[in-house]
Amino acid sequence: MDSKQVVLITGSSTGFGRMIAETLARRGHTVFATMRDLEGRNAKNAAEIRAVAEREGLSLQVLELDVTHDDSVERAIQTAAARAGRVDVAINNAGYGLIGLAEEATIEQALQIMDTNFLGSVRVNRAVLPYMRRQQRGLLLHISSGAGRLVIPTFGFYCASKFALEALAEAYHYELAPQGIESSIVEPGTYQTAVFGNIVRASDRARTETYGVANEIAGKINGALTKSAGNPQELADAVLRIVETPVGQRKLRYRVSPANLGVDDINALCEQVQARMFEAFGITANTAFARRDTVGMS
Repeated sequence: MDSKQVVLITGSSTGFGRMIAETLARRGHTVFATMRDLEGRNAKNAAEIRAVAEREGLSLQVLELDVTHDDSVERAIQTAAARAGRVDVAINNAGYGLIGLAEEATIEQALQIMDTNFLGSVRVNRAVLPYMRRQQRGLLLHISSGAGRLVIPTFGFYCASKFALEALAEAYHYELAPQGIESSIVEPGTYQTAVFGNIVRASDRARTETYGVANEIAGKINGALTKSAGNPQELADAVLRIVETPVGQRKLRYRVSPANLGVDDINALCEQVQARMFEAFGITANTAFARRDTVGMS
């Protein structure tokens, strides 16, 4: 297998997605940086990425992809596969934050964040998996969060979207292994990216008039997160290492964070409990989840 990967990344206009795209491309990988609204709100971002690619001679292309629309996702995956001949890695990065007490969030806001942060990855994975199954290899990489393991008050719906993403990504990890396809999760801590400027505020403020001091939680947490944010290049470098890790040696979860809040402890315990659950069901990693010897030998 070619050591240089064909990689498609969602949410690449700014932040983690853009930094990952440029980092991988500079390493020699073929990268499709995708984002929505190329002719509108992201026209400037797309132009900047294209300029970087031309100036540095990178295999870095920009594609239109809105993770909340099935047709947009399908078109982008088809285009990438047609241009490059395959798709080796899909990085599910698109997402945003919603802050506010849980009761403040409207049903519409709850649906919107789940549609982007969770169902967006479902759409991308469904679109790319037929190509990976034909190739008998591939990597689904899900950019989750420490908030996919720890609950942060006033970020309840963001946490819920990431908890859901973690559960499904782990199910993929077990189910796809026999076909030579890997599913891994990256759990970033707090990094200074455009996500802080893009956080949506829960809008039904009248609901929380009786909450008293609980109304102060959002400001305190948001301030603490901003103050402790690290250098996002650390996350991009970690993704590069994962992408370049040999097939069969990638872990299910990677925590990348400037601070240790106990996520590693949660992951270690969950791994033990999962193993006991599989044993109770009579399935083991050496049988049901084993990779076929012939997979990826093209």
